[in-house]
Amino acid sequence: MTDFLDATRASYDTIARDYSARFADWSTDLPLERALLTAFAELVRAGGTAPVADVGSGPGGLTARLRDLGLPVFGVDVSPRMVELAREAHPGLRFHVGSMTALDLPAGTLGGITALYSAIHVPDEHLPAVFAEFHRVLVPGGHVLLAFQTGDEPEHLHLAERFGHGIALDYWFRPPEPVAGLLAAAGLAVRARVVREPVAEETRARAFLLARKEG
Repeated sequence: MTDFLDATRASYDTIARDYSARFADWSTDLPLERALLTAFAELVRAGGTAPVADVGSGPGGLTARLRDLGLPVFGVDVSPRMVELAREAHPGLRFHVGSMTALDLPAGTLGGITALYSAIHVPDEHLPAVFAEFHRVLVPGGHVLLAFQTGDEPEHLHLAERFGHGIALDYWFRPPEPVAGLLAAAGLAVRARVVREPVAEETRARAFLLARKEG
């Protein structure tokens, strides 16, 4: 399992500074994304005071937005360099290095999880284990919000260069329904599906799945 994690970690360590400058908070000019984050925050707050993990937190802008929405949130990212930059940009928030494949948390401790454009780096064969891990760490009634690039057919993309740096980064873009099926199989019932068309410089549609741990 470590090969794709190692490649993802090394790639984001390499591009962390450029990526953070470009994508400090990608939701700033996207009203639909802001509305979905607000709805997620309201659902989590209604369920109690358990903390939220922003998994794949990157430069920390979305973690800060969730904090501003009233959530006790912390960030987790596989890239130590990205975590370092997030701590510099948001000193009042907690960020630590970790992987969504094995969250360093006791069972039943999170009120919510966001994985916003981070599960796209997980190969298909490892996605069920990731969702099982989400189920493990959530409290009953806890929510997950996923965001990912999507299309009519699955697509695998390998990048060897970004921001002028040599990397080895893989992306898996998936239709919403197979992902929803994997969530359901892990005990996370999908409560909402949203797909929006590309805007501005985007080339792919965006999918959002909101799921809830039942029982």
